Amino acid sequence: MNRPAALREPMDMPDPYFPVKLHTCRYSEIGRTIFPFHWHEHLELLYFTRGEAVIECNSDAHQVRKGDVIVLNSNDLHQGVCMSGDLEYYALIADMSLLQSPSPDALEIKFIAPITQNRILFQNRISDDLELNACMDAIISEFAGRQLGYELSVKSYMYRLLTILVRSYVAETVSLSSDNSRRKNLERFAPIFDYIEEHYLQVLSVSELSRMAGLSRFHFSRLFSELTGRTVTEYVNQIRIGKSEYLLRNTAMTISEIALATGYQDLSYFSRTFKKFKSVPPSEFRTASLGGGEAGEAY
Repeated sequence: MNRPAALREPMDMPDPYFPVKLHTCRYSEIGRTIFPFHWHEHLELLYFTRGEAVIECNSDAHQVRKGDVIVLNSNDLHQGVCMSGDLEYYALIADMSLLQSPSPDALEIKFIAPITQNRILFQNRISDDLELNACMDAIISEFAGRQLGYELSVKSYMYRLLTILVRSYVAETVSLSSDNSRRKNLERFAPIFDYIEEHYLQVLSVSELSRMAGLSRFHFSRLFSELTGRTVTEYVNQIRIGKSEYLLRNTAMTISEIALATGYQDLSYFSRTFKKFKSVPPSEFRTASLGGGEAGEAY
């Protein structure tokens, strides 16, 4: 089995003297995980230019489409799933040290340092902000052309982008100690999330996982829920249902076969759990994903 990416994603920059990078991402398989749960220290913006996806950030699921921007703050735990056959988005990743000033001016004290230290947190999903989209389009154009001075232009647009976010989309301000505590907990739980991703087909108990983390059952359960917004059982079921959704969309396996392949021995329990997460039973989900047609499913 391929080992999933580490939850803490390293962010190597192609140019250490200009720590901003831009990726173009395209997917065509509905239900495919476009990136597994992970987090990183850099600020990242996902700008959707075609198709649809679901981006989950800190247990909140966001349906996104063309024109939407997802802002991923430092330490945000996130994953994405493709929901259309023509998904395209740009991932802009920036080390805020690029914008820091060597002197403690007002810009540094009031904005850049708090953003760098994760004390200013931005709203995750932004829709139909023409000014923000124009800023992203300009950055994309600069990276595509790489004309003389493109670094100056990109840096200026980064300041403009942050101005838009600070004026309209600040979601929360947190203390430095709270941010440090969350980061330590994410690092501590990274092996746990990794283990669950690899062993989701097995029976996973809170006692076993809490021993791996070196915590009491109570403390483990409380921290796990704080980080994911779910209990261990809900989190495991989410992974299993995500795998089953992909199989329903992209294979000819029967529902019984898919239930077994994703860790469910009881078909009725699988159907109830699937409906809880997706609002429809697996048979209806498959029919809808195939574009309608005659109802009926081989179990």
